[in-house]
Amino acid sequence: MSSITWTPPAVSSEARDWRGCVWRIVEAQHVAATMKIVDDAAEQEVLESLLEASKPALPAAASELDYLLATPFRYPPAAHGSRFRTVTDPGVFYGAATVRTSCAELGYWRWRFLQDAEDLERIGPVAHTAFRAELRTTAVDLRDDPFRTDAAAWTHPSDYAATQSFARVARDAGVGAVIYRSVRAAEPSWCLAVLTPTAFAGRKPHPAMQSWWLVVNRAEVIWRRDHELITLAMPCPATTPQPLPAGRRQMTQM
Repeated sequence: MSSITWTPPAVSSEARDWRGCVWRIVEAQHVAATMKIVDDAAEQEVLESLLEASKPALPAAASELDYLLATPFRYPPAAHGSRFRTVTDPGVFYGAATVRTSCAELGYWRWRFLQDAEDLERIGPVAHTAFRAELRTTAVDLRDDPFRTDAAAWTHPSDYAATQSFARVARDAGVGAVIYRSVRAAEPSWCLAVLTPTAFAGRKPHPAMQSWWLVVNRAEVIWRRDHELITLAMPCPATTPQPLPAGRRQMTQM
């Protein structure tokens, strides 16, 4: 746990204006996929409307955002939450400094899923999309003083109690994002947890996206696009693999 009990005023005093871009990688989704089960565009529009109506409601602040930005604020987390979100907290959008860092973070959780799938030796290839989101908000950086005193708590590989507690305080302080060291990347890098949909500088991600293919086996995670190849040995640094609780046996991230 953190050695300091943080309060909203204390966190607010450390917040700074922050503007920049982060990368996020998600499994590819295409509206055109529904066309396979309908006869024409009119039927597809009806089907898409029905699917949209069946989803959880978006928070008002996210209602005008592109689905790539809004989705993390729409759905509940896994049974034990994520690094900066408990099961009862509002949504969190996780981004990373680089595509490689984002691949390491997401790839780790795909690998963890495979470890708990007794009859599965491999995942993929699965299509993914990497995109950039621009942010203009206030942020605190857990890599800097006075927060870095508790670096071990912020970057614990499996215990999220300290970070989840800090995120609640940061929200109460009106902070839009939390910057922290990547836990899954082999090389030093950083990630960013977006605590509110209002932190985005625009409604849509950057139009220049990347298409990646992911393959996961018991020993490594492999990302490939065009002539680029990212191979990540598993388990990643600072991680001691343990069986996921039953409620977390899904492919979460960060």
